[in-house]
Amino acid sequence: MRAILAGGGTGGHVIPAISIAQQLRSDYGAEVLFIGTSRGIENRLVPAAGFTLRLVQVGALNRVSLKTRLKTVFDLPRAVWDSRRILSDFQPDVVIGVGGYASGPAMLAALLTRIPTLVFEPNFVPGFANRLVAPLVSAAAVHFAETGKYFRRCEVTGVPVREAFFQISDKNPAIPMLLIFGGSQGAHSINRVVMESVADLQARVPGIHIVHQTGVRDYNDAQAAYAKLGGAIEAYRFIDDMPGWFARASLLICRSGASTVAEVTAAGKPAVLVPFPRAADDHQKRNAEALERVGAAVMLEESKLDRDSLVREVAALFGDPMRFRTMGEAARKLSHPAAAHDIAAIAARLAGAKH
Repeated sequence: MRAILAGGGTGGHVIPAISIAQQLRSDYGAEVLFIGTSRGIENRLVPAAGFTLRLVQVGALNRVSLKTRLKTVFDLPRAVWDSRRILSDFQPDVVIGVGGYASGPAMLAALLTRIPTLVFEPNFVPGFANRLVAPLVSAAAVHFAETGKYFRRCEVTGVPVREAFFQISDKNPAIPMLLIFGGSQGAHSINRVVMESVADLQARVPGIHIVHQTGVRDYNDAQAAYAKLGGAIEAYRFIDDMPGWFARASLLICRSGASTVAEVTAAGKPAVLVPFPRAADDHQKRNAEALERVGAAVMLEESKLDRDSLVREVAALFGDPMRFRTMGEAARKLSHPAAAHDIAAIAARLAGAKH
C-alpha cells in the first residue's frame, strides 16, 4: 500500500498527520509520502519522523490580503500540476488531505487522476482547503459528528493524540492546580491577563498552585511578576511533558485548536477555553462552543477576557468540585482512543489494502 498525506503549515495539521502515517506503516506496511510547502512546520517534523516530504508552492486564500490572494490564485494551477507530477511519480493508492496550504492542490490532483481521497478534518468547521474538495472526496474522517454535514461520506474518528493523555486518572488532584498554556509560542493576550490576575486568584482559591507556560516572549515578564508575589507559582518557556502536567492539573486555561481540544478530551480535564480570535473561519470558537454545549468546558472569548472575568470563572469552578467531575466526564465522552487506527483503516479500505 502506498499513501500520500498532503497539507500542513501548523502543528495542528502535521502532528496528527504523522500519527496517521505511523499507523499506516505499522498496520499495513504502507509506504508514505508527505506533500507540504516550504513555509510549514512539516519541514522540521516530517523528516524527523522518518518520512519523505515533497514540496509545492502555494499560499493562503482565506483571511489574507488581496495581493496574497491573487498570488495564490496564480500559484494554484502550478501547485496542482506539481502535485499531479508527484502523484505520477509515487503512484499512491490513496491521498489523505489533512488541511493547510498544500492539501487543496494535492487533493485536486488526486481527484483529477481518480485516486481515492480521504479528508481528515479535526475542527468543528472544515478549513478552506477541505471545504473546497468536500463534495468530491471519497470519504472524510472527522472529530465532531456535526462536521459530517459538509461531506457525502463521513466517519467520526476523532483526532490522534499521544496515548499518555488517555492514561490520566479521572480523580481530581489533591492540590488545586491551574495549568495555563497557549501553544508552543505562548499566547500573549492570555499571558497578560493571567499575570494581572494571579494575586486575586491566590486570594480567591486558597492553596492554589499555578503553572504557566508562557512561551519565550513573555517568560521574563512572568518570572518578574511572580517573584514579587511568592506562593506556588511556576513559569516555563515550554513544557515538554504536557501529559504529566495535565495529570496534575485540576483545571486548564488554553486555546481551542483541534489538537488541544483532542488532548483535553482524551485527558478528561475541565477547561476554560479562550479561542484565538483570528483563526481561519473562526474555527477555534466553533471548537470551544462544541465542548461548552455538552458541559465539557467554559468558553471565554478573548474580547471578554480580563482580570475580573478570568478570576470569576476560575474561582467559581474551583468552588464547585462536583462540576469539575461532571465537566471531566463530559470531556472524556468526546475522546477517541483509537483515532489513528480508525483513520488508517478508512484509508486502507479506500486503497483496497488488507492487514
